[in-house]
Amino acid sequence: MDGEILVYLTASCLAFSVIVLIALNVLIVQYRKLFKRYDAFMRGKDAETLEELILMQMDEVRDLKAEDRAMKEVLRGMKKSLRLSYQKFGMVKYNAFQGMGGNLSFAFAMLNEMNSGFVLNAVHSRDGCYLYLKDVEQGETEVLLGAEEKEALERALGYHDDYAG
Repeated sequence: MDGEILVYLTASCLAFSVIVLIALNVLIVQYRKLFKRYDAFMRGKDAETLEELILMQMDEVRDLKAEDRAMKEVLRGMKKSLRLSYQKFGMVKYNAFQGMGGNLSFAFAMLNEMNSGFVLNAVHSRDGCYLYLKDVEQGETEVLLGAEEKEALERALGYHDDYAG
């Protein structure tokens, strides 16, 4: 029985030694790879050139941050301009005077993001064309709108999806 234990103990030590030997070989291979990469990185470079490289990278990062701040400021200005620009439109074509032939008159609304802008009404008659401009503030007007002007404003506000004239 003691001989059996000795055989198992010897076999276990031998298996453990083989495992340790394999692990040691793997570590040596990994160390050599790491050393080659380190040597390639450091070849031809001294502490001064590495320091210069790091300082150049820091300067480049600083420049990029300044450029980023400037671009963000430009973008803020563009967003502000966009809010103030006319971006909502509504148009209604109509016949102002029956018997004149055709829908030559129209009402046209232009609004910005805050629903402020104007309604332009062009009334075509035999004598000429008359233009009326009415201011719009936050989707409302101080003066009474005609049916066509009101419809054009509602289209600009998105209340009507169709654009039939």
